[in-house]
Amino acid sequence: MRMFYRLGLAGAVIAAVSLAGLMAWPIGQPLAPITLKGDVDRGAYLARASGCIACHTDFAKGGAPLAGGVALETPFGTLYSPNLTTDPDHGIGGWSQAQFTRAIREGVSPDGHAYYPAFPYPFYANFSDQEIADLWAAFQTVPPVAKPSRSPQMNFPFNQRWGLKLWRAAFLEPPMTEPVAGKGEVWNRGRELVEGANHCAACHTPRNFVGARKSDTERFRGNEALPEGEKAPAIDHLTLAAKGWDVASLAYALRTGITPDGDTFGGSMGEVVLYGTSFLTEADRTAIATYLMDEHEGG
Repeated sequence: MRMFYRLGLAGAVIAAVSLAGLMAWPIGQPLAPITLKGDVDRGAYLARASGCIACHTDFAKGGAPLAGGVALETPFGTLYSPNLTTDPDHGIGGWSQAQFTRAIREGVSPDGHAYYPAFPYPFYANFSDQEIADLWAAFQTVPPVAKPSRSPQMNFPFNQRWGLKLWRAAFLEPPMTEPVAGKGEVWNRGRELVEGANHCAACHTPRNFVGARKSDTERFRGNEALPEGEKAPAIDHLTLAAKGWDVASLAYALRTGITPDGDTFGGSMGEVVLYGTSFLTEADRTAIATYLMDEHEGG
């Protein structure tokens, strides 16, 4: 009996030590400092393409640009978009460029905690040093708003942020933005946007029971269980073609929100167009459409 007690005690000690080690385990990789000078206009353009305005501005309540506080109800609890203004207490005004880079590329906060994957940092990991410098320069021009966002209201066990380390180890995907030989400049620009800044797969790919994308088997096949009860249709090339889309009509819809049958995008996709893709150049919208309408891996 005493032996079983000792074995149980030893097991409990090992489990406690393992848990403490996991909680203390640092995430992310050391990043080299970026010394390039950023361009505000290019950074603002990239911020639009990346959805920063739509996700971090509470338009419904007349919120200030990028002041955060937008609720995102998920099966795991409710998240609130952070304040991204230059306020030093409630926004990112007290951040260094290195902390900003780590957040964008690796999804790690200044205090070393993992961000929830509702923040599409996995798509931003391949942003170049110049793009990060441009984004940083643009965000420095945002007027400060001294208003805190709300802390996440996540259900147990998802409110334990250390658990995100396990999630990242099991499900974190590298972005697919590298150019593909033989596909041409327009197609590869579309790939860079779709698989990177625009993060289309974040909404248009179904997820498993712990919120990881089913990229290997169902990429771009639609998502019936988006936050707030919304749905995202399939946007793989076969489905788009079968529904009457082509490059021209898709590029037009990304500018106007009007579909080939005369309907309009609603919900979150309407916001994507209104605050994001409508600000892109015609060349970039055509590149996005070219990539999505063409057969490619997983699409």
